Amino acid sequence: MSLPPLFKNMRLPVIGSPLFIISGPELVIAQCKAGIIGSFPSLNARPISQLDEWLHQITEELATHNRDHPESQAAPFAVNQIVHKTNNRLEEDMELCAKWQVPMLITSLGAREDIFQAAHGWGGIVLHDVINDKFAHKAIEKGADGLIPVAAGAGGHAGALSPFALMQEIRSWFSGLVALSGAIAHGRSILAAQALGADFAYIGSAWIATAEARADEGYKQAIVDSSADDIVYSNLFTGVHGNYLKSSIINAGLDPQNLPVSDPSAMNFGSGGNTKAKAWKDIWGSGQGVGAVDKVETVAERVATLTSQYREAVAELSTNTAPFAP
Repeated sequence: MSLPPLFKNMRLPVIGSPLFIISGPELVIAQCKAGIIGSFPSLNARPISQLDEWLHQITEELATHNRDHPESQAAPFAVNQIVHKTNNRLEEDMELCAKWQVPMLITSLGAREDIFQAAHGWGGIVLHDVINDKFAHKAIEKGADGLIPVAAGAGGHAGALSPFALMQEIRSWFSGLVALSGAIAHGRSILAAQALGADFAYIGSAWIATAEARADEGYKQAIVDSSADDIVYSNLFTGVHGNYLKSSIINAGLDPQNLPVSDPSAMNFGSGGNTKAKAWKDIWGSGQGVGAVDKVETVAERVATLTSQYREAVAELSTNTAPFAP
């Protein structure tokens, strides 16, 4: 499908996923200026008055960039809303998103028709996180514009299905916007996401190891030092299954090979679930694609690297598949 005009300034088909605690205006602005969609969870801005300040800052800085650089306009930004009963700020946060006419919302942990309609009221587009085809149907039926299939290997809260299976099922009935999430941290993986039918690659963990990310330096280095084998899938820390760095679990005094199962009904995204260690602050989220991240660098440098890798992959694919072309 042809993409809506909102995405015309993108220079790489990538959405930087919202990273709890880590994504702030510095990261979002740098991502948008580099030509990819930057995003942040509204709950990162605390107290709520800070959300108003962040949206003002992002809007103004991107407008200034566009005025001064007409040849390289910034990509749009997005705000992530946690649509869950534990989020008692949702209505107020939505009011601020309406005030600043946020171009795109990313909704998670609950599809609500009123939230989708509110965004549409100010001209916004909404993509909704899903971990299976059943939830995908529900989100579209309730009015979401597009989907973010969160496949196996994605950082933080993640599903367990192969991206091949998940994308095939969704694309068998849905032709709208799709951003695929799950272990994507290299230009080849961006192209692979498109080959599976996605419009965008949804990348998270690679941005943790950037200068603009609000992450502990130890966390950034752990991303650089880790590989897919260093990722642990557990629901202990929030009540929802997610992927975390093994080293942070060990540092919290826990055995990553023998983690108990949490009670999903005790879901708490800001605590450590059944542990004293706090999810995201002490227990660090990460996807399985971190093996592609070999240094801490700026967002602009990482986007340049991904772009180069992506272009090389396109060229290689064209050359290597020629004997099989019809």
